[in-house]
Amino acid sequence: MSENLLQVSGAPHVHNGESTKRIMWSVVIALLPAFMVSVFYFGLPVILITAVSVASCILFEYLIQKFILKTKPTIDDGSAVITGLLLAFNVPSNLNLLLVVLGAFVAIGIAKMAFGGLGNNLFNPALVARVFLLISFPVQMTTWPKATPIWNFGFADIVTGPTPLGILKEGVKNGDAVSQLMGSEAMPDYLQMLVGQMGGSFGEISAVAILIGAIFLLFRKVITWHIPVAFLLSAFVFSGIFWLVDPTHYATPWFHLLTGGMMLGACFMATDMVTSPMSARGMLVFGCGCGILTIIIRLFGAYPEGVSFSILIMNAFVPLINKGFKPQPYSKI
Repeated sequence: MSENLLQVSGAPHVHNGESTKRIMWSVVIALLPAFMVSVFYFGLPVILITAVSVASCILFEYLIQKFILKTKPTIDDGSAVITGLLLAFNVPSNLNLLLVVLGAFVAIGIAKMAFGGLGNNLFNPALVARVFLLISFPVQMTTWPKATPIWNFGFADIVTGPTPLGILKEGVKNGDAVSQLMGSEAMPDYLQMLVGQMGGSFGEISAVAILIGAIFLLFRKVITWHIPVAFLLSAFVFSGIFWLVDPTHYATPWFHLLTGGMMLGACFMATDMVTSPMSARGMLVFGCGCGILTIIIRLFGAYPEGVSFSILIMNAFVPLINKGFKPQPYSKI
């Protein structure tokens, strides 16, 4: 009788030729355009912060796996590199390097390895670290160098200034009309927002560079269109409703798409395959939730930005979304 029993190996049973390492290094390549724009506007500090962030993430992952979890280190799969890059992209270019190292420890030690490592974490590690740093060190995390090309890649005197979202938030709070704020000297125009000549976390400033990377990932089929489109479209429509109702108090939907971490979050953070839903319908729900929550926090919250918070909140709903929107069985595809 036992001779007729079948032995079935564990999932996955279908392989598409991709590997974790190949996927991760594809994301690294996709992030290069945004990195190069950041270096152009902020100079050598971008390179230094990125190097420290990536090296710290790799080191912490190795040490935890080697000496605490007693497992074979997997730092060559590229996941720690991605976490380091995204963490660096989510901080100001003048952030103290010790805080960068602390953020790397939180990302790897708490948000990733404490859950069991790659594939088991509930929340995006880089965003957990960013929110931790933002809440713990709000002054350092909201002091923004101005985006000015630094040709000598040196540590010149850094001139700081507000982000477009900060200008809008503070101005509306003081009773200024949006049209007046959009025409102020401190506010960049839409072309500057598009190419990245504005204050903010250095990896999120250039919408064009981020979209180039996202198109590359779509072409490589590392990500699908569902989350980015749902995220951006829902944010555009939701913010557009408020703008149509009262344009004196609310900015245009284009403004919200091009400022802050909207593009980086929609294309690189929310699409993290570990912390996002499995099915196409679940991805659409997840993306819409991120977009709507982002606008709610931007318009009515204490912080001018809401991308990080919205993605982390929706990360918590992913198990529920997966139960409600289960992928189609392979036999029915």
